[in-house]
Amino acid sequence: MEQQVVHESRVKKSLLNARVNLIFYFLTLALSFFSRKIFLDTLGADFVGLTGTLQNLLGFLNLAELGIGSAIGYVLYKPLFDHDESKINEIISVFGYLYRWIGFIILGAGLILACFLPLIFPDTKFEMGIIFFAYFSFLTSSLIGYFANYKQTLLGADQRNYVVTAYFQTATIIKTLIQMASAYYMGSYYLWVVIELVFGIIYSFILNWKINQVYPWLRSEVRLGKQLFKKYPEVMKYTKQLFVHKIGGFAQFQLTPILTYTFISLQLVAYYGNYTIITDKLNLFVLNFLNSTGAGVGNLIAEGNQNKIQRVYWELIAIRFLIGGIIVFAVSQLLPAFISLWLGPEYILSNTVLYLLLIIFLINIVRGVTEQFLFGFGLFYDVWAPFVEAVIFVIVAIICGHFWGLKGILLGNISSLMIIILLWKPYFLFTKGFKIPVYRYWINWLKYLLILIFSLGLSALVTKYIAIDPFKGWSEWILYACVVTIVVTVIELCLLFLFSQGMRDCLNRILKKWTS
Repeated sequence: MEQQVVHESRVKKSLLNARVNLIFYFLTLALSFFSRKIFLDTLGADFVGLTGTLQNLLGFLNLAELGIGSAIGYVLYKPLFDHDESKINEIISVFGYLYRWIGFIILGAGLILACFLPLIFPDTKFEMGIIFFAYFSFLTSSLIGYFANYKQTLLGADQRNYVVTAYFQTATIIKTLIQMASAYYMGSYYLWVVIELVFGIIYSFILNWKINQVYPWLRSEVRLGKQLFKKYPEVMKYTKQLFVHKIGGFAQFQLTPILTYTFISLQLVAYYGNYTIITDKLNLFVLNFLNSTGAGVGNLIAEGNQNKIQRVYWELIAIRFLIGGIIVFAVSQLLPAFISLWLGPEYILSNTVLYLLLIIFLINIVRGVTEQFLFGFGLFYDVWAPFVEAVIFVIVAIICGHFWGLKGILLGNISSLMIIILLWKPYFLFTKGFKIPVYRYWINWLKYLLILIFSLGLSALVTKYIAIDPFKGWSEWILYACVVTIVVTVIELCLLFLFSQGMRDCLNRILKKWTS
């Protein structure tokens, strides 16, 4: 009975997280397209590229944090399951202590990096005043998270990430609306940056007020964190492992715009950003919908039912292949026309760039299940893998980027993902986590891949006979989008249902939930 209550609570929180995430996703999605258009028209592609490049530069300073938040989240699973408030207070105190030190390290590194800004942007049309002002504003916003917002990790581990989402996204929506108005009427770079900073501070105050409401018993004391740190050696153990683990993906995300600027121009950074703002939003859509199960997977593994654990794994794989396939096909058919109608035909990149982006997108969607289960099992000790991933990306991206520009940089991304994410990570999970032969993974995964390829090919064949030109106008684009999405959804869902046990189990679970 108690296990059933825990399961129902886990499912309820996962659904609430997904519901809140989806609501704000669609709100921010619509707003992001309007804001991007206004910022490009009023502030210019160079300014949009500049702010993106500065934020990516500052992102490297956040390497100091990578791993600690995830390690604390993992350590919190057990005391949250046991409702051990005293232990939770101690762990959050340790987290606050570590984050404060990281904040000081990032501040020092940020000041040093600032000295090199004139060398990084030698030929830009912007005055160094606006570059420095934007840089230090972004740096301040980043530091707020380390000194004030560290408690939000508790919400994520407790499957209450919907609280963070609701307040953060509300603040983001209001901030973006004000920035749009300021850009349209004033056209001031400085005002745009000031608004960015002010809302970061406001969000911090509101978030901490809400956390105190949700957990009135939370009494973390940063000053005691140093003594308590010795009581939880597993925090540093997992932190070291997770820090190294996240370098691979982090390096790719942060380096791609920087390499694009290095090999090509700030303008292409903005053009590339027009595409990635869409693929990133779509990726966020899937992650908001499915990553809400992350803490639930951790609790599921804690129960120890291996058959149930593996069944849920393949259900989640089936869902991600379904959603990933639908999005990949729809975007391949719709994105060029969307860019043309939204910003103008001059902003359209080559189909090769689009297809490479979609391959990266699909890999990142499918990888999430394996990473959730690796995290749930606490399997972080393959610390060589992210180094290899980062090295492969950098070498291939620099060599191919030199010859083929943006396409070559994206090839570096794909090469590293295929070797580490698609080959090594599943092997590690199946041999060390599930403790079953990895050939079971490859048999099922290849089956899903063949279903996906056949679904996309059949969908492309069907859509050739649709006499609608999405480039003509928004009404045609919307109609074409509806038809294309329906076609690929029906085809892929039917094939997955016929040939995938994971999809059948998933649909049965959903049906029972709705009819109960």
